[in-house]
Amino acid sequence: MKPGSVWAPKPHRVRIRIADQTVDMSRDASDWWHAPEPLMPGTDYAYLLDDDDTALTDPRSQWQPDGVFGPSRCYDHTAFRWTDQAWTGRALPGSVLYELHVGTFTPAGTFDAAIERLDYLADLGIDLVEVMPVNAFDGTVGWGYDGVLWGAVHEPYGGPDGFKRFVDACHARDMGVVLDVVYNHIGPSGAYLERFGPYFAGQNQWGAALNTDGPGSDEVRRYVIDNATGWLRDFHVDGLRLDAVHAIVDHRALTLLEELSAEVDALAAGLRRPLSLIAESDLNDPRLITSREANGYGLTAQWSDDIHHAVHVTLTGETQGYYKDFAAPEALATTLRSAYFHAGTWSSFRGRTHGRPVDTHRIPGSRFVCYLQDHDQIGNRAQGDRLSASVRPGLLACGAAIVLCSPYTPMIFMGEEWAASTPWQFFASFPDPGLADAVRNGRRSEFAAHGWAEEEIPDPMSPATVERSRLDWKELSVPEHRSMLELYRALIALRHQHPELADPRLDEFTVETGPGGRWLMLHRGTLRVACHLGGEVDNIRLDRPVGKVLLASAEVTHAGHVLEMPPESFAVVTTTDVERKPSADELARIE
Repeated sequence: MKPGSVWAPKPHRVRIRIADQTVDMSRDASDWWHAPEPLMPGTDYAYLLDDDDTALTDPRSQWQPDGVFGPSRCYDHTAFRWTDQAWTGRALPGSVLYELHVGTFTPAGTFDAAIERLDYLADLGIDLVEVMPVNAFDGTVGWGYDGVLWGAVHEPYGGPDGFKRFVDACHARDMGVVLDVVYNHIGPSGAYLERFGPYFAGQNQWGAALNTDGPGSDEVRRYVIDNATGWLRDFHVDGLRLDAVHAIVDHRALTLLEELSAEVDALAAGLRRPLSLIAESDLNDPRLITSREANGYGLTAQWSDDIHHAVHVTLTGETQGYYKDFAAPEALATTLRSAYFHAGTWSSFRGRTHGRPVDTHRIPGSRFVCYLQDHDQIGNRAQGDRLSASVRPGLLACGAAIVLCSPYTPMIFMGEEWAASTPWQFFASFPDPGLADAVRNGRRSEFAAHGWAEEEIPDPMSPATVERSRLDWKELSVPEHRSMLELYRALIALRHQHPELADPRLDEFTVETGPGGRWLMLHRGTLRVACHLGGEVDNIRLDRPVGKVLLASAEVTHAGHVLEMPPESFAVVTTTDVERKPSADELARIE
């Protein structure tokens, strides 16, 4: 629906204000209100409900140049001059993702500044850039999950034209764009949707919960679907990451996620390029990523926190909270083999059984996005510390090898590839002092319950917290950071060069573990990925004779079936059917 028309079943009267003129709108049988004349591009406008003279933003606004409390501005999608006419898209299977936050990816924190770093990402080997939410929220800086206008691009980042320039520039470098979108709740400041109609019903842990199945929910669902397809069509985005879909309560026979999946598939056919829907879900339910033909929801993929948790516990030894169950001896191997660790099994953190098994013969690993780090798993720690703050480089390299050589779709969090020393902390910038204090005190109370002193928790409202969280690109000139970057670049190149490493078939994937979990071996066709996690030199025997070493994080030697590996190192090797007799020198080194 074009600007100048608004769905508003609640009020009895709706007026539109354009400049200093306010006129009544007409209501149709579907509770849509229409302005007397079409709005021209560039026109500022706002709505007034009943006899209240408070000017409200358009729920479907696509441009808020003066912030979420200012008027909406009519935006013309046809005015932007795209240069990506030859772009045919980027499918998720086989791709490597890179998650970034526009506001802290560069010192300037804008789309245009991020464009200047895209050649770096292309050189790294990235296929899809996953951008954290860019929808309008109150304040200048924040994570983006407190957005209140889902279709308007945050103006401090560069507004709608800035985002289009970013997408266009990614496509020019043969990289697609995945956008993080939030439909499970609305932000706390500048949100007026509920005054127009029944957009929300009840509460979830973050705020008002979306009304997907109650009275008036047909238009609410249409609002979500139109928003999603608008990003894909009008902004040329290649996929959407759907935040916390487990918080969307939907009891209809045809769920919103299924309906969205069907419409996105139809749009992809019309655009003749692949479009992806990636769910964040805490349900461990493979129906989300099962095709609609097989009675699933038909989403392209989901994030896999279980894989993250299993690798994290292995590398760090942390076992508090939801990490506890992943301290089991076979947790990492079990999770790598089947994507879920909790698959109809007991979860001590939840105090109940959780999840459903993945049919590894039918569901490919490419439908699970796996990662060593992400914005949540770093930013929701008390001090926002990255793995590099507590894990030695050798083990970091092993973790990268596990993720990037797995049958899953790997994702890197910005700066991870060079073991960035900067934290990534929780921050916001609500101008309202009361709301700012509530967020600040809530954060402190949350971690006080886990034994953290108040002064140890970064103030989420302080500009210093944002500054600490910005990437320090000067670190790329430091040898230890540069060496980690080169290792990541080599791993990604290896994945792209050797189809076996991207093979998503879970039923063809084997994981071996050594005594006490000292080492881990991934079978990738005829390739083997050996990760030695122990603290001493070890001889690891393979099932086949070693051919040659394709990549290693430290110097390894081999003879016959045996790899001699330094502590905390990995090696990717070819294997052969032919037993080669080792030389005397090789035998001497192994012995």
